[in-house]
Amino acid sequence: MAKIRGAVVVDIEGCKGCGVCTVACPAKVLALAKEVNGKGYNYAYMQNPEACIGCESCAIVCPDGVITVYKVKVD
Repeated sequence: MAKIRGAVVVDIEGCKGCGVCTVACPAKVLALAKEVNGKGYNYAYMQNPEACIGCESCAIVCPDGVITVYKVKVD
């Protein structure tokens, strides 16, 4: 049986760093970067990518819709 792993893609320039996605993630995958985007916001990124289960909670709660979650089969 194939194992599923998630991959989160964040539109860095669209992210305003509200942090709602970091709280919503049950696997504690996301965090806010110390770097800032072009608008001066700390953006969300995958701090712990191996733990992502592809549940899409982060994308559902994102108020700006800048998060996309992909599910990848891992052997």
